[in-house]
Amino acid sequence: MKNLKNNDCMKWALLIIMLLPVAAMAQCKTFRIGANGDTLNCIDQQDRKQGKWVIHVEALRGESGFEEEGIFKDGQKEGLWRAYNLNGDLLALENYRWGYKHGTCQYYNISGMYREENWKATNPENPYDTIEVPDLHDPYKVDLKVVKAEGSTVKHGRWQYYEPATGRIMKTENYMLGKLEDPAKKYLTANSASDSAMQVRKKLSDEAKPQEVKDYDKKNSKKKNYKVRDGKVGY
Repeated sequence: MKNLKNNDCMKWALLIIMLLPVAAMAQCKTFRIGANGDTLNCIDQQDRKQGKWVIHVEALRGESGFEEEGIFKDGQKEGLWRAYNLNGDLLALENYRWGYKHGTCQYYNISGMYREENWKATNPENPYDTIEVPDLHDPYKVDLKVVKAEGSTVKHGRWQYYEPATGRIMKTENYMLGKLEDPAKKYLTANSASDSAMQVRKKLSDEAKPQEVKDYDKKNSKKKNYKVRDGKVGY
C-alpha cells in the first residue's frame, strides 16, 4: 500500500513538471526552464519581459562579464536585483521601481562593500510627489510640498563610501531629491526627508512638555524603569 502511494505521488509530480512548460507557453511567447524547473526569461504576447530573469553578459573589449537576476514586471525591472561576476562573486544589490533605481543600492568588490546609495524613483504616469521638507530657515518647521520630478530617478537620502577591507566609512553625503545637502546646516543633513521630519517632530514634542514634566523626566532619566509623565490630565 505504501509503495502504491509513493508511485501515485511520483506520477503527480511528473505530471506537474510536464504541465509547467504548457502553462508558461500560454503566457509567454518565449521562455526557458531553469535548473530548478522554474520559468525564466519570459517574453509575453505583448513582447514585454515578465517574471524572473537571469541575464548573462560575456566579457567584451576589456569589460568584465557579469550575470544579473531579478524580476521584470511589464518590461520594467521591479524589486531586488542581484549582480555577480562570472566567478559568482556578488557585485551589486539594487532595488527598482517602475524600471528605475529606488531605495537602497549596495556595491561590492572582492574585499566587501565599497558604496551604498539611496535613490527615489518617480512613477512615469504621475511625475508629482508629496514630500516632507524641513524649512531652510526655521529648523523647527516641516513643510509638505508637491514637487515635480526632474528625472526618472534621483539621488535621495544617504550615500556612504567604505573602505571594503575594514568596513570603515570614508565619506558620507546626503541628498534631497537630487541636490547635495549642505553639511553645515544641522537640520538638512539627514538620511532622508522623513528622517529629518521625525527629528523635528521629536524636538517639537519635547519642547511642548510642561516644565514640571521636563524636570520630572530629567530627575528620573537615570533610573532603569520609571513611568514617563506626558502632562495628560489624570496621570
